[in-house]
Amino acid sequence: MSGRWILFHDQLALGKKLRILTVVDTHSRLCPATDPRFSYRGEDVVQTLERVCGQIGYSNTIRVDNGSEFISRDLDLWAYANGVTLDFSRSGKPTDNSFIEAFNSKLRAECLNAHWFVSLADARKSWRIGVSTTTRTDSTAQSDTTSR
Repeated sequence: MSGRWILFHDQLALGKKLRILTVVDTHSRLCPATDPRFSYRGEDVVQTLERVCGQIGYSNTIRVDNGSEFISRDLDLWAYANGVTLDFSRSGKPTDNSFIEAFNSKLRAECLNAHWFVSLADARKSWRIGVSTTTRTDSTAQSDTTSR
């Protein structure tokens, strides 16, 4: 997989906080993973990355924010062992990550604000269905997925 991956999280209030890890290739604009959980630790990020990398390969660089799940020893060791460079964004500088900020904004508007998830299982099920139709953010991808 070429290009950079960007990992971030979002949240949704359902009594409990729902955090969503989005993985996006900025070169192809493919979103191979949106992984909702109640909480994230470094080992959870590594588990998601192992699943994604097993399917599409490793990236040379992954861009992340400075959240505790991304500055963990688990993710650092995983990156080192797999020859991946972690590129940390500057704190308080959302313009460093304008692409993922726009992607997450669209995801919130089209999915999170449009659906009410009653459980984590419900969110994961809806995610697989909803994200499969918007896995890339360009107009070509939308026409590709609607023709399936």
